[in-house]
Amino acid sequence: MTPLAGLRVLELGSRTMAPFVGRMLVDAGADVCKVESPAGDPFRHRSASGVPIPDGADAPWFHHLNGGKRSAVVDLAADGGRDRLRGLVAGADLVLDDHDPADARALRIAPDDLRADNPAAVVATLTRFGTTGPWADRPANDFVLQAVVGSTELRGVPGEEPVSVGGDLGDFVGASMAAPVVLAATLAARTSGKGVHLDLSQYEAMAHCFQTHRQLFATFDPDHRAGRVIMIPSIEPASDGMVGFCCVTGQQWQDFCAMVGAPDLAEEEDLAVFDGRMVRRHEVWERIHAFTREHTVDELVDLASAFRIPVGPVGTADQLVGYDHLVERGVFVDHPAGFRAPRPAPRFGEVRLADPAPAPTLGDEGSPPEPVGDGSLRLGDDPARPLAGVRVVDLSAFWAGPVATNLLRVLGADLVKVESHVRLDGMRWASGFRRPLLWEWSPGYHGANAGKEAVALDLSTEAGREVLDRLVDDADVVVENFSPRVVEQWGLTWERLHERNPRAVYLRAPAYGLDGPWRERVGFAMTMEQVAGLANRTGHPDGPLLVPMGPVDYLAAMQSAFAVVLALLDRERTGLGQLVEVPLMDAALQATAEQVVEWSATGRLLERTGNRSDEALLQGLFRTAGDDDWLAVSVATGAQLAALAGVVGGDPGDGPDRLEAALSDWAATRDGTDAAGVLWRDGVPAAFCHHPNEVLSSPQLEARGFHQWMDHPVTGSTPYPSFPFHVDGAHLPLGGPAPTLGQHTEATLAALGDDGSWYARLLADGVTGDWPVGIPRG
Repeated sequence: MTPLAGLRVLELGSRTMAPFVGRMLVDAGADVCKVESPAGDPFRHRSASGVPIPDGADAPWFHHLNGGKRSAVVDLAADGGRDRLRGLVAGADLVLDDHDPADARALRIAPDDLRADNPAAVVATLTRFGTTGPWADRPANDFVLQAVVGSTELRGVPGEEPVSVGGDLGDFVGASMAAPVVLAATLAARTSGKGVHLDLSQYEAMAHCFQTHRQLFATFDPDHRAGRVIMIPSIEPASDGMVGFCCVTGQQWQDFCAMVGAPDLAEEEDLAVFDGRMVRRHEVWERIHAFTREHTVDELVDLASAFRIPVGPVGTADQLVGYDHLVERGVFVDHPAGFRAPRPAPRFGEVRLADPAPAPTLGDEGSPPEPVGDGSLRLGDDPARPLAGVRVVDLSAFWAGPVATNLLRVLGADLVKVESHVRLDGMRWASGFRRPLLWEWSPGYHGANAGKEAVALDLSTEAGREVLDRLVDDADVVVENFSPRVVEQWGLTWERLHERNPRAVYLRAPAYGLDGPWRERVGFAMTMEQVAGLANRTGHPDGPLLVPMGPVDYLAAMQSAFAVVLALLDRERTGLGQLVEVPLMDAALQATAEQVVEWSATGRLLERTGNRSDEALLQGLFRTAGDDDWLAVSVATGAQLAALAGVVGGDPGDGPDRLEAALSDWAATRDGTDAAGVLWRDGVPAAFCHHPNEVLSSPQLEARGFHQWMDHPVTGSTPYPSFPFHVDGAHLPLGGPAPTLGQHTEATLAALGDDGSWYARLLADGVTGDWPVGIPRG
């Protein structure tokens, strides 16, 4: 039995966000009924490659997102249409809705309407800004939101047109950050009989991961504004193609310089940070390329891997399906609708996922499953804290793992983070600052670890591993995201953990997986963006391939949290934990699946289009009166085109090209923020390309209480970003600031029965500490 067999989901959605969440639930066995108008979901006929979809057929991408679902046609304008929808809502455990709030109110399917029809159901709305706040009704899409959160502004060359991320990545981020919350809350609501409204804001989701917590950077160093950059090194030329490097830490930059025969670059202080390398980019590129152009991609990958530098080939759809690692692991599977696509990211020791299935034809309701027994499909009893009582041991580092575990904690779990004072969580060093107690100032560490209880242990020692064993013995979930050899050197294999604690779920999330030729390679989010194809969709057509710079970590984090909830649910049936694997690479491939789907179905490769979009009537960035300031505009409908013409003084009958010229002239004489406001008020999706420092002053985020200000013992008053959803009108509390190094070691040992002597011995032997080894105190 698949774990969600019998769960009833009603999907009121199109495009990507709601359908992708629905597909994740279908993969786990849920019954998802997609509600469509008599005309059907427009995505049935949408092809990113431009290949016409034959009459009576559905697009491959629609099949991928909607396979295995049922379809119910509801005409709300017809007699009996509303009663039919009410009946469908009344029979659901979960309702997924991605209508814009104004449209939902007009159709009388707003959250209050849906909850009135079924108070026991969870109603999850997935909208651009959330259903509340001053911007709730503003028109936007992924392209516009990237400008609002400050992502677009920082990607490219100063003085030249910046560039957004291609491939609707923000839609996948929004969907992924909704999925584990929606699932856990729905399982708890089945126990309590009381539903909730989960109000996901895509803007808030992208504010988390499209600009790496720049609001925290702005708080810690208000006088600094990061400049527009191309990461160096990133995608560089080899003798036979392109190779992707990633040097986030200072050690990785030093090792990279040594590898390419330029150790002197590592000694120059201004080159220690990306901004400095950008200023001297031509000089640095010349030194790098003198080395890389003399070697093949395979040679560079092998050499960088030996230096433990994150690296990989730069992938396109036709190459991805042939990579030996992905072939050996069976990552791509044949779909019955006639194309290839990546399998779901999580792999379970015991849970069975559903096989790929075609999408339903319009109105094909099939046979709904029989309701499951009262004792099934339940986990927790409070939809706002569905994981209350679950104990998590968090061994993860950097970003994806810590974010996943912190979501579990915010959903109610008790958590202990274990890190080393000998070799710190690398994210503690990723700030670019130079100040005392540097390891306590990393915005990325703060953003991923707010509210955690943290202990410091040297797990290379027997005494450190003894403490870890005690923690694991009482755990429900253990999470790690190192390369496989690391935790195996600590003796924390699945076999040993399961023998000690048969009920524990063990989530392992290495870069490339637990087996296969690339098993021991290290990789960060940017590495996966290079390898999995996101860079292939990002950049100007005549410019370099660029990376999104981080969102993949959140995709992996949410896939991991979703998998943990499924494994905990399965434990309710079996009484046993299981091994769960969610590689960073496999999570990234979920967001680039469309490239493989389109190529395998049509033979056409999707490539980067800069700031343009084949799906928009008019889309691009336009220079405004400010110094290197830009306005993002994306027009998708005739009504929006007419509204744009009314603002800029054009004629909608002139067509998009002439209107674009009029818009360019109009924007060039105006302040960017004012221009965006005028367009937004007239219903045109537009945004000023904000610097990410300005996220902190967003009136929408302020109105929704997105930042939770808390006092940290080192950084002082600090704005911590909430997870991007309201539960019945409010964000869930984060519970406290990020921990200082080893802050809770003594208290954690006391909870294990220590009278103080154990802690004193560990401290004296250097097994624990509150200061990094090798750095003199003071």
